[in-house]
Parts: sequence; C-alpha cells; structure tokens
Amino acid sequence: MRISERGYGEEGRERLTLVPENVDDLWHLAHVLEPGDLVEGDTTRRIQRNDDQMRDTGGQREHIFVTLQVEDVEFARFANRLRVSGVIVGCSREDQLNAHHTLNVEEHDEITVEKHFKPDQTERLEEATEAAENPDVAIATVEEGAAYVHTVQQYGTEEYASFTKPTGKGEFSRPREELFAELGEALAHLDADAVILAGPGFTKNDARDYVDEEYRDLSDRITTVDTSAAGDRGVHEVLKRGAVDEVQKETRISKEANLIDELTENIATGEKATYGPDDTAEAAEFGAVETLLVVDERLRTERQGDGDWDIDVNAVIESVEQQGGDVVVFSSEFAPGEQLANLGGIAAILRYRLQ
Repeated sequence: MRISERGYGEEGRERLTLVPENVDDLWHLAHVLEPGDLVEGDTTRRIQRNDDQMRDTGGQREHIFVTLQVEDVEFARFANRLRVSGVIVGCSREDQLNAHHTLNVEEHDEITVEKHFKPDQTERLEEATEAAENPDVAIATVEEGAAYVHTVQQYGTEEYASFTKPTGKGEFSRPREELFAELGEALAHLDADAVILAGPGFTKNDARDYVDEEYRDLSDRITTVDTSAAGDRGVHEVLKRGAVDEVQKETRISKEANLIDELTENIATGEKATYGPDDTAEAAEFGAVETLLVVDERLRTERQGDGDWDIDVNAVIESVEQQGGDVVVFSSEFAPGEQLANLGGIAAILRYRLQ
C-alpha cells in the first residue's frame, strides 16, 4: 500500500489518498472501509442522454470523478478488485448526485478515503505499507507420492498447485523424478522471491537436489525445513516454526498461528484464556486481557450493526488498549482465523486466571 497524501476533512475526519499495489492491499481496504465513510475516485458510469435529437441507446459510459458515501464493501478476490458501493454525494456531473454507484477499485488505482479511523484500522494500513518491502514467499511441501505449493499472502495462504504421483512399487507407480519435475515447473512458473521446501523424511532433500540440478535459477531462493507432514498441516508447521519470518520480518499469519496455539493450549489446560463475546468482555472489564484476538469479518459485521453480540466490540478493544493489552485482528481467510471463528470470533489470552 502506498499513502500518497494525508490531511483532514470536515468534522475532524482524516483524509488519506491511497494506492493499493497488490491484491493484499485491496483485502486490507475491505476491512478498513465501513458504511458512512467517504471514498473518492475516478470511475465510469452509464449516462442517460436526454437529447431529443438522439435516439435513446440506453446511455453511454463516461469518465467521472465521484465521492461515495459508503453503504457496502466487497472484496472480489478472484476478480482482483474491491467493489465499493454507495450514494454519490459529490460528482464532476451534478446531475448524478444522490444516485447509487459502485466504484471498482483495482491494483494501482488511486482513491481518497475520509473517515474517523479506529486504531486497529490505522495499524492495518501501516502494516500494509510496510509489507510492500517484503519478498513474495512460496511454501512447497513434499512427501512420497505427493507435493503441494502454497503462496503466502497477508490475508492467508492459498494452495497454488498440488501433484500426486504414486511412487514405489506396483504397476501404477511412477518414477519420483516425475513428481519433482512437476514441482519444479510450478515453482519456476510462480517465480517467488523465496521458496521454503518442507516435508517429512528425506523426500524433500531429494526434491531439493532435483530442483537444484534442473531449475538452477531457483537454487539460491530455496530454504529447507523439516515438518511431520505435507499439505495444509505442513504449511501450518512451517508458519508456526517461524520459517517464513526469516524472509519476512513479521508475517501476520505466522503470528496468528502461534497465538491460536497458545490460546487453545491454555483453554485445554484451564489456564489463562477465555473466549466468546460475553466472557471476553468481562475479562476486559477486569483488566485481565493480555492479548485480545478477534476475527476481521466478525469485527466488521459487529461494527456495521449486523451482528448478534450483546457487547460493544469497540468499547472492548478500547478498554484492552487503555489497560496496556494488545489487540490482534485475525484474518478469516486463514486456518487460525477459522479456529477463532469456531470459538465465537473473539477470545483473549489473559494476564491471570479468572475464577
């Protein structure tokens, strides 16, 4: 994310001119924008013609500059765009005021956001700005007969490719080199800045030797890590062990993986942990929260007034921060966020055990 201009609007609202530089940045914006915010940007809109001399053709698209009062925000990941819908409250064509419109924000589009930013939203934008300097990372996990490639994004990991080639003995078995070749081809096509090659036993080492020989451009980008499994479980182990942190200073998802493990371990042993909106709010009221964990999608739903919690989540966050606690907003796109959602969407690691 690039912040090209800062300022203030009416009623003390902050104004930030932002340029999302990748899909991750669009995802961040989806969790920063809320109903009532103002968003400005260039767009196109179908304009109806009222010229009696022209046959009505249903309107023609024209470039206009709009200010929307936000009503809805949708992150369309597979379309690589952010859809911001609302009412036009400012426009380069006055006849379009008060109409509904959708602003499609894509990578490298410049928009200006005017709102009262909450502390966690400001922190999210700062993280996105710092992340622009981080290298792209791929995690390749391999075991006998199967290999997987995952990409690492700020909103989670995604499976990029998977291969199954039965090896060993039997009429359907294939040479191991065929599996390694498909893995190497996928990594070469992905062209990540760094590759973490992981898995159980010696298979990953043999895969490393093959890739070093056949795909020499990849050789100096690969780091090997031992895990007990391949696939999603292997990826989780890589993140938990901090292997990604060696090439990305502090990745969001590895931090979440460690925190959710600490939380679940504390819950299992009856130690310093609580979960669910009511119990977590009570812990915050007592000043017992060391780290507050909340899922981004649920946080957004509650802030928009569409949730069913009986607590004021903003008040809980403010209380935790005022008492020196940390607040970590989890991505709903990644496994730790899914685990936290299953615990009610909000939880806390405590300073001391509550009776």
